[in-house]
Amino acid sequence: MSAKIGVITFPGTLDDVDALRAVRLAGAEPVNLWHADEDLRGVDAVVVPGGFSYGDYLRTGAISALAPVMQSVIEAAGKGMPVLGICNGFQILTEARLLPGALTRNQGLHFHCVDTHLEVVNTDTAWTSTLEQGQKILVPAKHGEGRFQAEPDTIKMLEEEGRVVFRYTDNFNGSINDIAGITNETGRVVGLMPHPEHAIETLTGPSVDGLELFLSAIGTIAA
Repeated sequence: MSAKIGVITFPGTLDDVDALRAVRLAGAEPVNLWHADEDLRGVDAVVVPGGFSYGDYLRTGAISALAPVMQSVIEAAGKGMPVLGICNGFQILTEARLLPGALTRNQGLHFHCVDTHLEVVNTDTAWTSTLEQGQKILVPAKHGEGRFQAEPDTIKMLEEEGRVVFRYTDNFNGSINDIAGITNETGRVVGLMPHPEHAIETLTGPSVDGLELFLSAIGTIAA
């Protein structure tokens, strides 16, 4: 049986269909998950996709982090289920305390929509095992609040424990230490601001580099 990867839809989610398509093209079974349901429908991994859930009221991701489905995701992540948060999904994971730090307004307060090269820093996660350390991947980024911030002690911990997964090569949003993505202490939960689900085939994206994250998850599930 193929791996089942769920993708959550919140009110205001934009990229759930793209993430489901990426799952399918990678060879797994895509499963729609609804924000108001607690049932994860037997999935092996979860993607928390991008968009503007609940219109980014209060803080980006703050309301979605309290959704019934996220309580189930938090519990499943505690048991080792791979979870990927993309853009707004990364923001939701920080609000849910599955990942440390916060995503704040970009430097200059501008929304950026660019294709960006990311440096792969950590390949020992559920979502990066098919990549190579030091590899540059080209994926789109589109956000106004993607500047990664954290207390100095948290940044020190992330760096010393090897929990930075991706770094910007252009750092257009001003993130501390060029951080574009991080992981939790187990390497099973990963969040990043740029969009791998928009880089899965050359017809619709700047590369196919993003597909590797979904292939990595499938390999992790199989193992």
